[in-house]
Amino acid sequence: MGILDMLGFGNKASDVSEFVAKGAIILDVRTAGEFAEGHIEGSKNIALQVLNGKISEIKKWNKPIIACCRSGMRSAQATSILKQNGIECINGGGWTSLQNKL
Repeated sequence: MGILDMLGFGNKASDVSEFVAKGAIILDVRTAGEFAEGHIEGSKNIALQVLNGKISEIKKWNKPIIACCRSGMRSAQATSILKQNGIECINGGGWTSLQNKL
C-alpha cells in the first residue's frame, strides 16, 4: 500500500466499481448549499463538519461508503473518520469526476 492509497487517492476507478458492485452508498460531505448546487443523483449529503455526530446513522445503513466532495480533500478526511469508526469506505474524490466513473 502506497502513500496515495493511505490518503485515499489510490486506484479509484477499480475501487469505485468494486464498491458499486457491493451496493455502496455515495456520501457527499460538502455543505448543504454546495450539495444543492449539484450532486450525484441518489447520493446522501452529510457535511464533513457534522460527520462525527452522524456515525451511528451511517452504520445503520449497513453498506460500504464512497465519500465525495468538491476536490477530494474533504472526502479524504471523511474516509479517514469513517474507517476509524469501522465503516468500509473509499475516497471517491471530487463529485464530478466520481460521477464520470459511475
